[in-house]
Amino acid sequence: MLVLVVNAGSSSLKSQLIETEGKDARMKCLAEKVGTERAFMNVSFAPDFQKVTYNVAGLTVEQCLRKLLDIMVDDPESPISGLEQIDAIGNRIVAGGEFFTRAALIDDEARANLAKCEELAPLHNPPADACIDMTRSLLPSTPQVAVFDTAFHQTMPPKAYMYPLPMRYYDEYSIRRYGAHGTSHRYAAQQAANLLGRPLRDLGLITCHLGNGGSITAVNHGKSIDTTMGFTPLEGLMMGTRSGSIDPAIITYIMRREGITFDEMDEILNRKSGILGIAGSSGDMRDVLDAAARGDEHAELAIDMYVYRVQKSIGSYYAAMTRTDAVVMTAGIGENSADLRERIFRGLAHMGMILDKERNNVEGAIGMNRVISIDDSPIKICVVTTDEEMRIARETDNLVSQLR
Repeated sequence: MLVLVVNAGSSSLKSQLIETEGKDARMKCLAEKVGTERAFMNVSFAPDFQKVTYNVAGLTVEQCLRKLLDIMVDDPESPISGLEQIDAIGNRIVAGGEFFTRAALIDDEARANLAKCEELAPLHNPPADACIDMTRSLLPSTPQVAVFDTAFHQTMPPKAYMYPLPMRYYDEYSIRRYGAHGTSHRYAAQQAANLLGRPLRDLGLITCHLGNGGSITAVNHGKSIDTTMGFTPLEGLMMGTRSGSIDPAIITYIMRREGITFDEMDEILNRKSGILGIAGSSGDMRDVLDAAARGDEHAELAIDMYVYRVQKSIGSYYAAMTRTDAVVMTAGIGENSADLRERIFRGLAHMGMILDKERNNVEGAIGMNRVISIDDSPIKICVVTTDEEMRIARETDNLVSQLR
């Protein structure tokens, strides 16, 4: 089956065309800084995957996907010459609420329920839904599947997913912790088990998906038992533009003092806070690290705050687990920033997470799954390259195959 995987983010688009039988990617796409004048999109095709960069300044995520589809049809290196050659489309959806506890075929009823979940992930679900609508319009006969970040976290116990609010808010509005990045956490946990040469069911792992968005999950015997993101992806770690967890009273205080609306406050918390809010110049950690190296004090503070919050979350899950065998780093920051990994684990060595600086800084190791702790570290530290797209392709194949 030839599956087009669409992973629409708040300011990015990841996409792959995957042949599921051979587990081979035939096309890879990454658009970043979407919605800005610096937006670009890299597209490459098998077997050489020579990147071609396209200017997508000012385009939305949906428009970037439409441009990608045109490229796939027109480029002589593409494995397809028409969109009808795509057998299925797999869509990553951040929040499924209580409507979706597993991957689902997208029909009119499912699409209506997806719309109800948009407020649970206001940065991610709306662009993902827009991509679904566009591809359904272009390819009405091509089956589509939604794969949910929240599904992996359905194994959390009530003590972890319930909030200490009056019960009627759960009963009437299903307000509870849902988490996110579940596809990535599940994949990272399995890859770490492979690295350690042990069955996932025997391990206690703390998986850290650290990118522009970020979350940490306690994975006990292969199941999520707690995660930092909550009712929406706004809770938890400090992120690129999201505040993460703060005192809720700050929200009403600012609204009263400045006379701002609910929507304006939502915009501040989701798009103007986090790393961007403290550093001032950018919410991209790469830019902030560069600024800190030039002596920018606000950038250095943003990094310190980010690292501290990651350390606290890892420590809290160490306490919550019956055992911890390894901490797993994945996603853009977790995989690629040796500097931040060193800063994070510098403060966790007393807990038995002891980084090997040479293994952490190996040149050319980006993209390689590896252990970066010292040999006798009581708790291993792993770096895993996330491959959400392959996981989404497999789940899409499984569901669509049942239709045939």
